[in-house]
Amino acid sequence: MATALAIDIGGTRIKSGIVSSDGTILSQTAEPTPASFRAMVAWLMQLDVSGVEGVGIACKGIINPATTVIESLPGTLHYLEGERLSSLIPDCKRVCADNDARAAMAGEIMWGAAQGRRNALMLTLGTGVGGAILAEGKLLRGAAGVAGHIGHITIDPDGPPCICGNRGCLETYFSAPAIEAAANASVRRGVATSLTMDSTCHDIFAAAATGDNVAAIVIQQAIRILGGAIAGLLHMLDPEVIILGGQIAEAGDQLLDPLKQELHWRTQYLLRRSVPVIIPQISSGLAGAAALVFAA
Repeated sequence: MATALAIDIGGTRIKSGIVSSDGTILSQTAEPTPASFRAMVAWLMQLDVSGVEGVGIACKGIINPATTVIESLPGTLHYLEGERLSSLIPDCKRVCADNDARAAMAGEIMWGAAQGRRNALMLTLGTGVGGAILAEGKLLRGAAGVAGHIGHITIDPDGPPCICGNRGCLETYFSAPAIEAAANASVRRGVATSLTMDSTCHDIFAAAATGDNVAAIVIQQAIRILGGAIAGLLHMLDPEVIILGGQIAEAGDQLLDPLKQELHWRTQYLLRRSVPVIIPQISSGLAGAAALVFAA
């Protein structure tokens, strides 16, 4: 069976592994993401590419799949901006690369929740909001490869500054840091709550589930904003299914149930149906990276 070397470059962890053509992860390793370009090159150079069909790389930012150049990458991995990823992989003639959310969608198309679909929407909910769009059977990339950056839909034109240079983007209101910041504001004001300044997004969902009023309000407001943004996308794209991944989606029904209710009342008149909201069937970013190779 054919195999691919898959690489998933995250802001804090970098993973590599061998993935078979049926999506099975045969081996994998994970370690802290190199903190500099020189360290990243050294890490990539030690990879063994012998015997694989090719190398698939998933990474944040705007990536040109045709050239594997990272054209924009703000944040901790900024040192990779402008680099051609294929030139950093030794002795490999075939290197495929794309944004991590589109790679995740590629995995869902090939082996998971979007298999057999022609129109689907995927959001990855974590430190930011990533996204990918399957439109009429093709991954939507747009004129400059920016399509699918759902986290940068404007929610409030006068909202807080975003890492992308805009203001009031979705991920400034719905993301792990945004949810934590909203909870911290109440803690600083001395509002009665079990939360502390060190409470994580996971902690806030857990506190809301046990009846903490501050946590419940923070989660309700965040889900209402997310629901409004997705409702607009449903009217625009009319997908068969919505796939929600990322660390926040691990909250499961605590997120999905109120979000489904929010989407239903916002879209029922025009769509005349409820669009299923589900979690990914392919949980590993490595499988998504490998799908870039097998789908090419």
